[in-house]
Amino acid sequence: MHEVIYTKNARKDLKSLEPQLAKRIISKVFYFSKQKNLLKFAKKLQGTMMGDYRFRIGEYRIVFDVDKDRNIKILLILAIKHRREIYKNL
Repeated sequence: MHEVIYTKNARKDLKSLEPQLAKRIISKVFYFSKQKNLLKFAKKLQGTMMGDYRFRIGEYRIVFDVDKDRNIKILLILAIKHRREIYKNL
């Protein structure tokens, strides 16, 4: 299982969501963190300043980083936003 760490911005994003939606997102991130190869659930982002990969959970995107060797010991969640908002600041 991979350790999950939410950045300050990601925690702020979660708090701004409806409680039921936030609970669903946390549950899904926990599920992904238990997988041996969690990158099979992710999509690589191209040319972004923030985050290497993203998860898709319904209409929301969870942006995260991995180390240069793609070894994931800690899953660092950087942002959680609606799909129409997430790519504006990347």
